[in-house]
Amino acid sequence: MIDRNSLLFLAALGFSLGGFAALSLAMDRHYEDWAGRGQEPGRWRGPLRLLGTAGVALSLAASVARQGWSVGWVLWAGVLTAGALALVLVLTYAPRRANWLLGGATGVALLAGIGALAAG
Repeated sequence: MIDRNSLLFLAALGFSLGGFAALSLAMDRHYEDWAGRGQEPGRWRGPLRLLGTAGVALSLAASVARQGWSVGWVLWAGVLTAGALALVLVLTYAPRRANWLLGGATGVALLAGIGALAAG
């Protein structure tokens, strides 16, 4: 059985990764790498920005819930760094997998968050 702290860490990492993936797909350059030359996010830009901002904010909430206000910010900085590094590698070597990363990371984060709420 996975304990509550591990689930909260997994939720923080997943929300960070999913949030950064959404924010990157809201940018013309990364969206073009993902969708093909000459494509722009168009009407998806606003929802992707909102989803990305919510993901990063939920990552902060999970980090603070795990470590408290004093150390949670430090954990959040580390989780953001790990999420950004993973996304940079995906966008560099397999940009068409960014939507898979967005959906998968957010799904895992939601499941881990629900599990942490149920455990705690």
